Amino acid sequence: MSRTLRNIKLGLDQSLEEHLAWLAPGYADFRILRQSVDARQRHSPHFVYSVEVFDKGEKVERARINVDKVKFSDKPVVIIGAGPAGLFAALRLGERGIPCILLEQGSETAKRVITIGRFWRYGELNPRNNVGFGEGGAGLFSDGKLITRIKSEHIPYVMQRLVQFGAPAEIEFIANPHVGSDRIRRVIPKMREHLRALGCEIRFDTKVSEILTQNRAITGVKVESGETIACERIILACGHSAEDMFTHLQEIGVTLEGKSFAVGLRIEHPQAWINKIQFREHSENPKLGAANYRLAFHDKQQDLGVYSFCMCPGGYVLSCTTDGKGVVSNGMSNYNRNSGFANAALVVSVDFEKSFGKDVFGGLRYRQELEAAGLEQVLRAGGKKELPAQRLVDFLEEKDGAALETSSPSGVVPARLDKLFGQDFKSLFIKGLKDFDKNMHGFINESALLHGVESRTSCPIRITRDDHSLQSLSHRGLYPTGEGAGYAGGITSAACDGIRVAEAIVAEASAPKVQYSRQ
Repeated sequence: MSRTLRNIKLGLDQSLEEHLAWLAPGYADFRILRQSVDARQRHSPHFVYSVEVFDKGEKVERARINVDKVKFSDKPVVIIGAGPAGLFAALRLGERGIPCILLEQGSETAKRVITIGRFWRYGELNPRNNVGFGEGGAGLFSDGKLITRIKSEHIPYVMQRLVQFGAPAEIEFIANPHVGSDRIRRVIPKMREHLRALGCEIRFDTKVSEILTQNRAITGVKVESGETIACERIILACGHSAEDMFTHLQEIGVTLEGKSFAVGLRIEHPQAWINKIQFREHSENPKLGAANYRLAFHDKQQDLGVYSFCMCPGGYVLSCTTDGKGVVSNGMSNYNRNSGFANAALVVSVDFEKSFGKDVFGGLRYRQELEAAGLEQVLRAGGKKELPAQRLVDFLEEKDGAALETSSPSGVVPARLDKLFGQDFKSLFIKGLKDFDKNMHGFINESALLHGVESRTSCPIRITRDDHSLQSLSHRGLYPTGEGAGYAGGITSAACDGIRVAEAIVAEASAPKVQYSRQ
């Protein structure tokens, strides 16, 4: 019988195979269940493993998660949005034998990459096909990070399916899995073709203009061409930037609520500097790769936090507006994480009730105002497609200064990011920065550059749903899903939510129907 060995600690120059020969003499094969780097003691970083070992005669078989098909005779399920939530909802429904129609306002990956490249290079924005919209959603232009803080039974399924479509095999066991933006762009098209083989109808460049209802129940959707698609169930996985959809939902009476979120700036350091802070004399050891970090500070008096988010080692800072009315920053890394820079969002929590009361769209308007103010700074500096940037030391001293070299393919222009936010934000942001510098001495330094505006870490609106059925509280057959619905935050959590919603549809469709007769 196989055995599981946990908490195996190895130095950077130690061999796992040799250590297993000592721990399990005569073993025939092994499988890594988990691998992480422990760099808390910066002078002695090491690897930590959990390993399943097999004796002679035992076969190492990769477990596969299979799902059973179900009987389904209703109209196909319509899925709005081809981001992680929509794609994995479609995948699970397809494997269950449930027909679905996936509608995405943006284009498939190859066309999308070209369009985004033109925006970064020339400032030519396509509001339907950009970093936020299109096949793969915002996750296609990210680090391809699969790190999540949620606990879900569906995480192994997500990882296994991604590997099936070409993601690196190690995402199933490393502690901080990432695919890389360059590789995930090859994974998603393979997933698309698999979905079509399962019978899923996928339509790109197809914008939903109206959700059709009768007596607060879903009856179909109308697309921009005027075509109507009849259905009884809609998985709404529109993403956190689909502002026109939120307005439409309010117009047809769908229950919405405001939710707390976070805004801030994206900071960039030379990757070598972050490596030195985290790994000290081991900073150039190739086994460690590009160092990352996760930082958090909580102000007890205000009960608000400042934290890092979407940290991209060896990455790039991206310009990610979806409407051209403001500037939005985000980050991504390729698989090898070798850009020479490290970046991360540094954001401040915004308590919805304290800030906006009962104004459901208050957080969304605040987000729009911040992004517009950032664009105004770019235009004032003579820019067009660039991001506004300010050295961290100049931000702290509230003064003008030249911008530093950046990884951003759009470039940057000098700006006064310290003037974008109110005093309450700045004081809390600076408290957080100083606390980060205590934990990572050297985090505040001359080489750090801030970019604006990090405003889409999460959606400031929630499309409320029932905890059990996962259907809208107001409209039967409407399943709000993923980041845009306010129920996820990242590739893995969004994918898991899509699977969860698909399974809710399976349960609902499989439940015995109540038959009524006239007496």
